[in-house]
Amino acid sequence: MASILYFGSLPDALGTAFEHPHLPPSVADVDSLLHWLRQRGPRWKRALADGSVQVTVNKTRAGAGTSVTDEDEIAVIPVSVH
Repeated sequence: MASILYFGSLPDALGTAFEHPHLPPSVADVDSLLHWLRQRGPRWKRALADGSVQVTVNKTRAGAGTSVTDEDEIAVIPVSVH
């Protein structure tokens, strides 16, 4: 199971600070992970809107095409807007 950790304002917005899901076969990279998470409903879509979060995979900053697997620790962090 993957470990997904949510930081900043995300635990309040999403109702969870972490989860350990089995990623579906359609989730192969950060972009498809965020797409999958957004499908959970309006609050997920708002909280994880394009450009509003950054992601790390195994404590390394990750881009949209970075691979993710069920063995990874994934952190989702809101981007500060000033």
